[in-house]
Amino acid sequence: MKFFTDYINLVLIAVVLISGGLLLWPTISRRGRGGLSAAEATQLINRRNAAVIDLRPSADYAKGHLPSARHFELAELQTKVAQLAKNKSNPVLLVCQTGQQSNKAARIVQEAGYAEVHVLEGGVDAWQKAGMPVVKQGAVK
Repeated sequence: MKFFTDYINLVLIAVVLISGGLLLWPTISRRGRGGLSAAEATQLINRRNAAVIDLRPSADYAKGHLPSARHFELAELQTKVAQLAKNKSNPVLLVCQTGQQSNKAARIVQEAGYAEVHVLEGGVDAWQKAGMPVVKQGAVK
C-alpha cells in the first residue's frame, strides 16, 4: 500500500499511462476513419492482392488512375457491388479523388458482405502527392 502513497511512484505511473495513451492514439484514431495512406495502400495491394475500385467519373478515371484499379462509378456501385471481388473475404480498396466519396461507398460495400473494406485517405490526390504511379491510357505516368 505504501507504493501508491509515495509521490514519485504516482508521478511515474502517470507518465507511463500518458505515454502509453500517446503511443496508441494513431491506431485508435485510424480505426474510426478507416483510411489508408498511399504507402499502406501499396502494401495492401502488393501483399494481400486487394481489389482496387476507382469510384470517380469516367473522365477523371481516364486522366489517370491507380495501376490495378477497376472502374465503377459511385452512382452504379449499388447495382454492381457483387462484381467488385471474386471472394468477399479479400480486401477491397476504394478510391476517389479526395477520399470523401469513398467513405460513403464503404458503407455500401460493407453492407454487401465484404469483410475488409478500406479507403485511400486523400484519394488519388494524396496518391499523386506521395509520388505514386498513375496509369493514363495504358501507360504508367
